[in-house]
Amino acid sequence: MTALAGPSTGHYLALAAAILVGVAGQLLLKAGAGGAGGFVEQLFRWQSIVGLGLYGMAAFLYMAALQTIPVSIAFPSVSISYALVVVLGYFLYGEALGWPQVAGIVLICSGIAILFRG
Repeated sequence: MTALAGPSTGHYLALAAAILVGVAGQLLLKAGAGGAGGFVEQLFRWQSIVGLGLYGMAAFLYMAALQTIPVSIAFPSVSISYALVVVLGYFLYGEALGWPQVAGIVLICSGIAILFRG
């Protein structure tokens, strides 16, 4: 196995883009799940199709980030997407944002902060 060069700003930007594109994909899948009809109808709604496409794009961006960012840093960093989805779900879909969600967001953000300080 060859030694990898250190992570560059571009690789961290790819990781950030993967996270944001994945969040957008998740929110579009939620939008596609709304309304009448069964699973097959849900699958062929434009929101679901675009959401799945965004997930694919996020995977490619994540792969680019992994070229130099250790997976022990990159993968836990993706957990910030959970916090973003909770907050955006509250604003876009009126979902719950009580103390359990806020505590979870604080724990996630604290974990990521510790990860990047080490």
